Amino acid sequence: MAYSLKAPGRRFVIGVPYTWLVVFFLLPFLILLYISFVDMGNDISPFKPIWDSETGLLHLKYDNYYTIFQSGDGGALFQTLYIEAYLRSLWYALCTALLCLVIGYPFSYFIARSAPSVRPALLMMVMLPFWTSFLLRVYAWKGILADQGVVNQVLLALGIINEPIQMLYTDVSMLVGMTYVYLPFMVLPLYANLVKMDFRLLEAAYDLGTSPFKAFWLVTVPLSKAGIIAGFMLVFIPCVGEFVIPSLLGGPENIMIGRVVWDEMFTSNNWPRASALAVVMIGLIVVPLAIYYHFTGEAAEPKH
Repeated sequence: MAYSLKAPGRRFVIGVPYTWLVVFFLLPFLILLYISFVDMGNDISPFKPIWDSETGLLHLKYDNYYTIFQSGDGGALFQTLYIEAYLRSLWYALCTALLCLVIGYPFSYFIARSAPSVRPALLMMVMLPFWTSFLLRVYAWKGILADQGVVNQVLLALGIINEPIQMLYTDVSMLVGMTYVYLPFMVLPLYANLVKMDFRLLEAAYDLGTSPFKAFWLVTVPLSKAGIIAGFMLVFIPCVGEFVIPSLLGGPENIMIGRVVWDEMFTSNNWPRASALAVVMIGLIVVPLAIYYHFTGEAAEPKH
């Protein structure tokens, strides 16, 4: 009887996140997938039927995907503007995630090792940027990195440089902006993992003659693996489709896939191709993640 009373509540708790995923992820994805096979022609609306009621056949336009991988003039395969944008997005996302890991790990470790009385204040400092508008924070970096910005003015005043350095609209400015914005997404999961770590293991390693660096590498890093993976994914995934920061801080040679999707949808009014680009981008992220978690889940299962 007790189990039957708990079952409805258990199903409700499990069903809420599944409902959220269906409504806010699966349904929008199915709409994108539908539009990606539509032939808009000269119409404005992308919501055209792809099923012929008279013949009962589907009329799918595969060119929306074909042109992603091969240009319309018969150019070489996988050498299109879209593939370059995908690769550039993956590269910048990887660099940003690595920079956030290098910078965020010491922050997280310091907060986890600090006194419990000061941890709330330190965590509040990490989360303070979320209280400010995303656009304002990005625009602030434009003022800092511009030719007449804060950094160049300080360097000129100190006599280190004779003329302003071009920092804005470069790879450096874009990576700085993305690292700054997404750093809290790396710090918080790492802190949540490190704060639960038993630091007596480090003391035991020191007693056995291990150097501090070796103890950190062999004890702390493996125990914080889950936090590293979670933080890396929380940074890497949104960075792949980032649009605002590359548009404001990046140059014309830093066009990422988010900007390409925007141009196709709102400048060219080619919603089917923009949807196809988005579907491929989601596949590039979700499929490797699913494969990874499938094998890690199997490895974690106890073997009988």
